[in-house]
Amino acid sequence: MHDIRAIRENPAAFDAALARRGDSALSSQVLELDEARRAKILAAETAQADQNKAAKAIGAAKAKGDEAEFERLRAEVADKKAEVAAMQAEAKELDAKLTDMLARIPNSPAEDVPDGADEDDNVEVKRWGDVPAFDFDPKEHFEIAGVAKAMDFETAAKISGSRFVVLKGAVARIHRALAQFMVDTHVDENGLTEVNSPVLVRDEAMYGTDKLPKFGEDSYQTTNGWWLVPTSEVPLTYSVAGDVIDEAALPIRYTAHTLCFRSEAGSAGKDTSGMLRQHQFEKVEMVSIVHPETSDEEQKRMLGCAEGILEKLGIPYRTVVLCTGDMGFGARRTYDIEAWVPGQNTYREISSVSTTGDFQARRMNARFKPADGGKPEFLHTLNGSGLAVGRCLIAVLENGQQADGSVKLPDALAPYLGGKLTLTAEGQLA
Repeated sequence: MHDIRAIRENPAAFDAALARRGDSALSSQVLELDEARRAKILAAETAQADQNKAAKAIGAAKAKGDEAEFERLRAEVADKKAEVAAMQAEAKELDAKLTDMLARIPNSPAEDVPDGADEDDNVEVKRWGDVPAFDFDPKEHFEIAGVAKAMDFETAAKISGSRFVVLKGAVARIHRALAQFMVDTHVDENGLTEVNSPVLVRDEAMYGTDKLPKFGEDSYQTTNGWWLVPTSEVPLTYSVAGDVIDEAALPIRYTAHTLCFRSEAGSAGKDTSGMLRQHQFEKVEMVSIVHPETSDEEQKRMLGCAEGILEKLGIPYRTVVLCTGDMGFGARRTYDIEAWVPGQNTYREISSVSTTGDFQARRMNARFKPADGGKPEFLHTLNGSGLAVGRCLIAVLENGQQADGSVKLPDALAPYLGGKLTLTAEGQLA
């Protein structure tokens, strides 16, 4: 949510930020509605003052026995009361329209974010690991002999439809091991607090984390109004909604492993093979709630946490900073980490790490109390995948595949797999 005062003070800067995202100027529309709202509030306050003045005069007229004046003033007060109520209702309606308009406008990109139209204009900032050289044509994850029988799309389609999968046996265990490894690393090495959070949330939580009102079609809603979370960013971030946190308690750093649900609206025909794009998937999320002065540094720290998971697993990756045209609605700056997937001979996104500044905090009214006793200020919130478990499974299987259909698994998973680091061509751990 944008600060209306900032738009009033510098509408040109507001429009310039929108232009960088490829959007049309909106300051004139916003300020026109804001001016009408403020004018109606002022008119209501003026009418209220007149009503109060007339109400006081009623008593004086009564005391003097002036019945004519008493009746005139009483009628005036009744008229003013109705006028005030109407004006207040109009002001409330205008305020709701302004809030809704502001809620649909994307965040302003940070100054250092590269300008661009789409993913082709993203800028690579890091590359790690050597892309494996195979003496055979590498397969996609679902084609590998040791994986194929345990990655059951047909049964999932019978149960739930397209874009679901049933994992069985050793592959299901590797998937679980990856999630446990990620959470343990974030807690034991990266200093995050593990949270077991709900995956059903209220409208307010989705709104506060900028998933509503604009992107409701991208998520699933139950018949009694709950939303299935698209990511645990929603409950973790919204946990501080309405709070005023002592500055000394910052930063707050959370991680959670949850199911996530996305309708994938608008993605028809994209990544229909395998596990790359599913309606239901698992993700280990990171959320940080910080002082505004530390948010840029915190984003770098979170990025390092996510990259570190891939490095421990020995998965080659590259990191890109998203351009203005490819950045998400609520982000000021986003880094994507893309893991190498040999079956497609390319890098695929496995994590996004974003800072939203105070964009979400304003929607949630989440603030902190400065240590010097000053006026409460809005927090900054950040979120990042640490990592998407299913996509990490894809990367592990494809990078470790062998010519005979077996898979060599990363040493980092040994504690979670009973020391067995080979998925045989028959689909067993050995």
